[in-house]
Amino acid sequence: MALPFVPIGDRYRERFGGRVQKIPVTVAGDCPNRRGLKGMQTCIFCDEWGSAAYPEQRGQELRDQIEAKRQLLGERYAATRFLVYFQAYTSSFLSVKRLRAHFEAALEYPEVVGVVLGTRPDCVPPALLELVREFQKRTFVSIELGVQTFDEEALVFLRRGHTGQAARECIRKIKTTVDVDLGIHLIFGLPGETNESMRDVAREVAALPIDHVKLHNLHVLKGTPLADLHARGEFEPLSLEAYADRVALFLQHLPRHIAVDRLAAVSSRWDELVAPEWTRYKMKSHQFIVDRMSALGHAQGDRIF
Repeated sequence: MALPFVPIGDRYRERFGGRVQKIPVTVAGDCPNRRGLKGMQTCIFCDEWGSAAYPEQRGQELRDQIEAKRQLLGERYAATRFLVYFQAYTSSFLSVKRLRAHFEAALEYPEVVGVVLGTRPDCVPPALLELVREFQKRTFVSIELGVQTFDEEALVFLRRGHTGQAARECIRKIKTTVDVDLGIHLIFGLPGETNESMRDVAREVAALPIDHVKLHNLHVLKGTPLADLHARGEFEPLSLEAYADRVALFLQHLPRHIAVDRLAAVSSRWDELVAPEWTRYKMKSHQFIVDRMSALGHAQGDRIF
């Protein structure tokens, strides 16, 4: 059955001639928020692991991380080609010299066909884009920006420390400097969110030079400021049904030239998840959204006129 959205995996197959799997790695241990630069605070949703997929990797040598996850993910997904995804915290918060060394180490593996750099709109200096330009001559390079939202009030609530305008300017700066594969992360389930705002963010993304989006539901983890709000009854995450409807509405207004990296977040550390319960299950929530869209006849781009 055809999916009601354009998965990024299809784009990778077109480019690389087969399945490609991301290997998430941790090389940074900090970010501007955690460092408290310019009075910033840790993001309201972020736990001590800084979005690391595999927190046990923190402190491990990069090669050890790649080798362990290459075997695990290769067996699980029958993948023979990989992208090394510098995911946790803000990888571009490292010096360009260190980041170059990490890129070099990742590309020592012949089955690694490229690198993906996770960063944020206020951590993309000119030197980083020069590094991207340098490695583009040798391999596939992608940048994923943690935009989360373009709404200024929501960004303050999230304690991101950057503005929506800064995100727009960064996206344009990247694409006019280097023709890199560019994705952004968005969070749904924010206070004040409406159907109209879902349509607006889809149109905003469509108007920017973005290649793919990764969607997250705002969920509550132990030890975060959001957990305190939840405990006081000041924040309640979306049900799976409500979140699925938000995703569907967003996708219906999103052009099909923009691929979708993921439909929802997953909390792999079950002992840290406070709410909602459905965030424990990656494939269950993914399939629910797909089935709901398909049953209602919804598809990416079908409300663009």
